[in-house]
Amino acid sequence: MPIYEFKCKKCGQKFEDIVFSNDYSKVSCPNCNSKSIEKLISVFGFKSDGKFKGSSKSSCSSCRSTSCSSCKV
Repeated sequence: MPIYEFKCKKCGQKFEDIVFSNDYSKVSCPNCNSKSIEKLISVFGFKSDGKFKGSSKSSCSSCRSTSCSSCKV
């Protein structure tokens, strides 16, 4: 089941939702219930040999962090 990230155009809340067959008409903001949303571009990650690997290339090849938020790239 695909999980997508969205941002509400009304209140700015970012949230995730499960969407079947790209039907975004049923997605609404959990904060203000607005249907005025935009789909965000997400980066996925996976673990291989116990190390985090992101889907995008990073200039920090020696980073051993499990979260990009702590990386100073």
